Amino acid sequence: MEADQEVIAAWDSLREHWLIPTTGKKAPKNLFYNFLRLSIVPLFRSMIRLRVRGDSNIPRKGAVILAANHLSHVDPILVIISSRRTTHYLAKDGHFKKAWTRFVMKSTGQIETQRESGGLDALSSAADVLDQGRALGIFPEGTRSKREEAPFLLPGKTGVARLAASYPHTVVIPIAIIGSRDMMKPQAHKLPRLHRRVDFNAGEGVTWYQWLVDSNGGNQTAESLNQLSQKDEHEIRAELAALYRQFTDQLMGSMQGLGAP
Repeated sequence: MEADQEVIAAWDSLREHWLIPTTGKKAPKNLFYNFLRLSIVPLFRSMIRLRVRGDSNIPRKGAVILAANHLSHVDPILVIISSRRTTHYLAKDGHFKKAWTRFVMKSTGQIETQRESGGLDALSSAADVLDQGRALGIFPEGTRSKREEAPFLLPGKTGVARLAASYPHTVVIPIAIIGSRDMMKPQAHKLPRLHRRVDFNAGEGVTWYQWLVDSNGGNQTAESLNQLSQKDEHEIRAELAALYRQFTDQLMGSMQGLGAP
């Protein structure tokens, strides 16, 4: 179901409460990253036991959020080589300290974020990517799962929902990565074990607008959003927070349904 113009206008009337501002910086356009993606990625795909399903659900152009579960250091690479998009991830500033790791981060289009600046700085850096119509990779769990027994999937953090709400035409794709910890378990494997099979399952995407009006999603109408805009600020923020939590929980449920362990 698509949102009509009245719903779009009603949601826009709440802009001051949901908008994540950009930093004003251009997301890096790295020719070396494009070279690696077009030349090395096909070779790498032929070397590993990777089964990709649902990649046709991923738009080839335009802003998209690729939301996956996170069990191994190889997960960002698996998303990049499976999605066939030049995907940008946010990376902690610590990964940019040493010359070699800084080169790897910069050459693959990753964006440095300052840990001291907090979550808003990271979200604004992510907003830069979406504002320029690019692909943003994100792990809604916020960190790599360290659970030793299934279920490994952690509760999602609502940053992914806040980004979707700020860029409501952006398609959010749920992704399940299965087997990446067997390929390369942190602290156990120094190099990826390329003989271990990995599955990449991408589900159907949804925009914030589509989810917002869906009876099984946000279940909002132009009237309900206009009524919300008339409430006190703390009430507005509380109801938006509830929507963000619901969107995130349903996204995590979709990832689980796709097989995320």
